[in-house]
Amino acid sequence: MNKLSASLLKWYRQHGRELPWRGNPDPYAVWVSEIMLQQTRVETVIPYFEKWMKLFPDVRALANASEQDVLNAWEGLGYYSRARNLHKAAKVVASDFNGELPRDLTELRSLPGIGRYTVGAIASMAFGMDEPTLDGNLRRVFARLFDVDEFADSPAGEKILWELAAQNLPKGQAGDYNQALMDLGATICLPNTPKAHPRCLLCPLMKMCETRKHGTQEMRPVLKAKKATPQYIHAAAVILQRGRVLLAQRPPDGLLGGMWEFPNARVNADPAKELTKVIYAAYSLKARIERSRNVKRKEALGIIQHAYTHFKVTVHAFRCDLVSIPKKKNLKWVRLVELDDYPMGKVDRQIANKIK
Repeated sequence: MNKLSASLLKWYRQHGRELPWRGNPDPYAVWVSEIMLQQTRVETVIPYFEKWMKLFPDVRALANASEQDVLNAWEGLGYYSRARNLHKAAKVVASDFNGELPRDLTELRSLPGIGRYTVGAIASMAFGMDEPTLDGNLRRVFARLFDVDEFADSPAGEKILWELAAQNLPKGQAGDYNQALMDLGATICLPNTPKAHPRCLLCPLMKMCETRKHGTQEMRPVLKAKKATPQYIHAAAVILQRGRVLLAQRPPDGLLGGMWEFPNARVNADPAKELTKVIYAAYSLKARIERSRNVKRKEALGIIQHAYTHFKVTVHAFRCDLVSIPKKKNLKWVRLVELDDYPMGKVDRQIANKIK
């Protein structure tokens, strides 16, 4: 064990966070927590994790659940492909590995949604293997400790950072080492933003940190410039009849796959004037509906804004009457009192809350 890992582990024993998936390294619990934690803060994940483990306490319970129940439990966490992949992987583990996550790392990585980072986390924390891992926090910590001036989000930068993670890994204590690095990045070696800065004076590795010596800690990690975020305008039609509302289920793959939504589409002009186009374009209704007689706008329900990973949307929601509805598999009349049973993204959930 080198000085870096020894100092880090000593700090972790005194300051490590108490989290519900720690202390009892159940591979399934570690797996679920690591998938939930991808691009999501710990404080947000904790209640979702606790609820999830009550609903789906083991791999077989998850494998036997319906996709709608899985998405309902995940609603609000975002990045819904994580939930769908977790569900798919659970089915594979239940059928091919007798309900137990495989210890063979090649087999583990073959599961849907499990990449190199998650393999390292599960192998070290759940199986006690000497495997490094590298998430956003660890990338930032190593880029600063060793003053890495290569782009951290490039293949060359990733290679350097993985090598540094492996070189400093203490044999037999990889699980604590990886979790200590995660905690250090989450509580002390913070991103340099308008609301947060690295807290170097509290860092147990301050004397070993190259960027601290050079005064470059706020310049690391080096990241590629982000492209301008596209912004789109959508119109959504809330079609009500006799205490029911028309919902559509999104395709199983892609953004919000398998989730439910109100008929909507991107528009270029006045959203209120393009409602019939919205319904026709989004759900392929009969052409005569597009010609307007069967769609009546009754009232505006509000404007909702939301930022996804790569774009932003402004959604104008309108209450409408629609006389003729086609029989399409992805369309369903849902009672207003049952809206909570249908998993939705944040925009559509806000619309649903306006009409319940």
